Amino acid sequence: MTNQLNQVLLRQEIQVGANLDAWLANGGGAGLQNALEAPEAIVKTIEAADLRGMGGAGFPTFRKWQFVMAEQAEDKYLICNGNEDEPGTFKDRLLLEKTPHQIIEGALITALATGVNHLILYINPHQNKAVEAARQAVAQWHVHPLFTAVAEALGRPLTLRVFLSSGLYIGGEETAAISSIEGGFPFPKQKPPYPAQHGIHGQPTLINNVETLAHVTHIVNHGPEWYHDLGVGQAHGTKIYSLSGDVLRPGVYELPMGTSLRDLVFEYGGGMLAGKEFKAVFTGGPSNTLLTKEDLDVALDWDSVRARRSRLGTGAMIVISVGTGIVKRVTEYIDFFADSSCGQCPPCKIGTRQISKVLRKIDTGRGRRAELDHLYNLGKLLPGSGRCALVDGAVTVLNSSLDKFMAEYEAHLIDR
Repeated sequence: MTNQLNQVLLRQEIQVGANLDAWLANGGGAGLQNALEAPEAIVKTIEAADLRGMGGAGFPTFRKWQFVMAEQAEDKYLICNGNEDEPGTFKDRLLLEKTPHQIIEGALITALATGVNHLILYINPHQNKAVEAARQAVAQWHVHPLFTAVAEALGRPLTLRVFLSSGLYIGGEETAAISSIEGGFPFPKQKPPYPAQHGIHGQPTLINNVETLAHVTHIVNHGPEWYHDLGVGQAHGTKIYSLSGDVLRPGVYELPMGTSLRDLVFEYGGGMLAGKEFKAVFTGGPSNTLLTKEDLDVALDWDSVRARRSRLGTGAMIVISVGTGIVKRVTEYIDFFADSSCGQCPPCKIGTRQISKVLRKIDTGRGRRAELDHLYNLGKLLPGSGRCALVDGAVTVLNSSLDKFMAEYEAHLIDR
């Protein structure tokens, strides 16, 4: 289900699939035309709009672009990251399936801004409809005059292609994506060097999320002031939320940035399932700090959520009700992270397995106080011990659950 309020990326009239003519007939191409006329203004426009990365970190988009712009190289790469494999996250596949052209147009605008000349749509192979729509869309852009115009503006050959990721969660990490595209296993690498300096085949590489590039298209078309006005309060633009769990109307919702968590769950999501009471929400997917009923009035924007010691992340919101066991749910997510670990870093591979083992013992009523203390110590020792953020995400949700639901853990102990 999708809502109709202040929609930009999910407007019904632009959900034309791979039909490029229909996209252009409904206002598509205008942002790219603006970019072709004034490529030097693109980065300033994105900076003024305060667009953040929608893949999880919320890093200012223009700054990421500037890192690549500063590099001198004949070839530069852009990875449009659509790997999307984390539980509760399903926005990118919808955008790729329903509106691939706004993403490609955003990528072409990014190329004009940064000098990137190799564009790669990096898509999870399990999302068959998204893959097929993207492939058809790419084929149509290859023969369109706007594509030729971008290549001419860049002054060197321009490529655009679809690349299927490994389908693994870890494959969405920046350096793992680069390894996959180079033909290797998606092993994350130590940073520095960062992709902007040393990415695909040693060349400067920019990685942006699907939703981020889609926003670029409309910001360059309508301007930063228009984008600001879409938000609530001090927030700018819109955000897509993947709402799931114990709500009446789970689905994909594009809402003004700054919409409250309460409104997302109870107005747009229809409230809790019959007879259920709100307990908590895994915010931004299962790798962030839990928010509880005391946080229902938080504005869903980068800074407000961060002030609650959590992150907006990808916008995935997994709602759980009173009666759903926190220990059991956290165990399931830790199992996911343990299964997803690439195995390069022993603290990550062994640590997540150890957390899972202890959690399962506590959840089934076989745990003791010493094992709960062990979980607490692991939560202090493991952060920062991996080449990527996988183990950090696992520990974040563990520590958050211990902090906010310690009584529930203690209730499971033999020696409570």
